[in-house]
Amino acid sequence: MKNFALIGASGYIAPRHMKAIKETGNTLVATLDPYDGIGVMDSYFPKASFFTEFERFDRFVDKWRRDSGNKIDYVSICSPNYLHDSHIRFALRSGADAISEKPLVLNPWNVDQLKVIEKETGKKIHNILQLRLHPTLIALKERITEELENDPHKVYDIDLTYLTSRGKWYFVSWKGNESKSGGIASNIGVHFFDMLSWIFGEEQESTVHLKTADTNAGFLKLKHANVRWFLSVNYDYIPDTIKTIGGTTYRSIKINNEQIEFSGGFTDLHTKSYEEILKGNGFGLDEAYASINTVSAIRNLDPIGLTGDFHPFCKLVE
Repeated sequence: MKNFALIGASGYIAPRHMKAIKETGNTLVATLDPYDGIGVMDSYFPKASFFTEFERFDRFVDKWRRDSGNKIDYVSICSPNYLHDSHIRFALRSGADAISEKPLVLNPWNVDQLKVIEKETGKKIHNILQLRLHPTLIALKERITEELENDPHKVYDIDLTYLTSRGKWYFVSWKGNESKSGGIASNIGVHFFDMLSWIFGEEQESTVHLKTADTNAGFLKLKHANVRWFLSVNYDYIPDTIKTIGGTTYRSIKINNEQIEFSGGFTDLHTKSYEEILKGNGFGLDEAYASINTVSAIRNLDPIGLTGDFHPFCKLVE
């Protein structure tokens, strides 16, 4: 049984980590969050120590190891995106491996620095990239790999659309602050860019067509794919067919006009991620690098408007 600590215990994604820790037969020793309304912990680890101040959490982790003769084996990080880098460093300095939500960090040079700290401490950094564990996408990768073996020069045409509506709170919170979240592409798109580069190869060219507070859209040329992408948290852009059934999220990937359906199958992917990490098969810094590089570049590119090969949803944006 491994000992875990968790940073960002009140966040949306934290219960999935608590569930994964419990379902893999491990224990949560300590948690941290400045917000103290986290009764959800009672469903998983009611005996875990809880702190609202980092300094007291830091002291507990260090003192607990000295007093109990045990140590924290893993620190799970569910804090705001801009704090991941610092919290990963804390985990490694505390003698623990880090398990971080995506995006791992905001910029590729942060990844380079973390490699140095991994080497210094001998500890590992694991990124939650759950789409790589989705059965439908694993099957897709196997199919594409086989097709590329038969035709190494094949290039696919892809439309990626991800709409996940958010209320006004989003723009008041850290998620609406680009310096803290990394912007729309980093906050809701990084795992899709990771999945695409995992299947279709490294990035060769990137263009941004639209960039607003709630929407990013552009074109990405990969080794084996031309990708038109559209990401938004604006409910207005969700297709009427989804709205009429009360839906607030729309995921779509079309490959050469073939719709790839992967709406379901997400509920257990964090547990699967933890199982693989505990077996030594987690996704580390090298796997995270490509998508971090992509979203960092998008953040710094100026939009060119509706010219060239743009996603059809761009016409919905006034």
